[in-house]
Amino acid sequence: MSAIGSQARRDRIVQLANTTGLASVEELSRLFGVTASTIRRDLAKLTTNGQLARTYGGAMALTAHPEASLRQRTGEAYEAKRDIARWAAAQVQAGESLLLDAGSTVGALAHELRTARKVTVATTGLTALQELSDVETVHVECLGGTLRPLSQGFVGPLTEAALERMTFDRVFLGTDGVSHEHGICEADLRQTRLKELMARKADHVYVLAHAAKLGRRPFHAWARLPSGWTLVTDTSADPASVEALRANGVEVVLAQPAEASPVPAQGSDAPATDDVAD
Repeated sequence: MSAIGSQARRDRIVQLANTTGLASVEELSRLFGVTASTIRRDLAKLTTNGQLARTYGGAMALTAHPEASLRQRTGEAYEAKRDIARWAAAQVQAGESLLLDAGSTVGALAHELRTARKVTVATTGLTALQELSDVETVHVECLGGTLRPLSQGFVGPLTEAALERMTFDRVFLGTDGVSHEHGICEADLRQTRLKELMARKADHVYVLAHAAKLGRRPFHAWARLPSGWTLVTDTSADPASVEALRANGVEVVLAQPAEASPVPAQGSDAPATDDVAD
């Protein structure tokens, strides 16, 4: 980034903290091309002015990012979610056992699976249960537990205990944010623990997230996934974010609109229509 004035830089730091949830001294120093000492002085001034709250190694917005309800999120990036869901459904083979997370994008995948044959679906999400409850060709298992009203998903020890007795061919996870450094972001530590357990139980791990979630850090609970997982996003994804994820060993697929063929992110050698192995 080209050099800017100190006030403009501080305004931009506040904006970043409010949109991504956390700003670190190291990242800000690289972004603005100034020394870490300069950034620390900026953060000290912004904290004194009541614009930010200091954390170890950086700063964060004064107010936590509110978690949107599932109903609110269902209408966001609707077409992108459908494109992602169609690509994901095309990977499923007859006779497979699938594990579906809660969330609106995974719920869109459940809708696409209504035409599946001889498939077993276990899920932690009410949306997937509702979509598949009347489909005779799909065997449905509910992983019960404590219901989170906002996400319409089950979490907690009962859900985790059920998972201990099962394995799957594929797991499809949702997320509130994706970072090449930290993994996937959620509002609740129970969610991140559960997603890590889910990822360990499947041969193929997919994270379904539309482009606006790449690089987004709205909360401070993170799940680190096993190496070789696949991010399925849409074609508006920021190329720099895609490249950073790929550099960290993540397979990235850009789900094309329905009239086009899905392709892997630019630079990937693997065809997007193939199954992605861990």
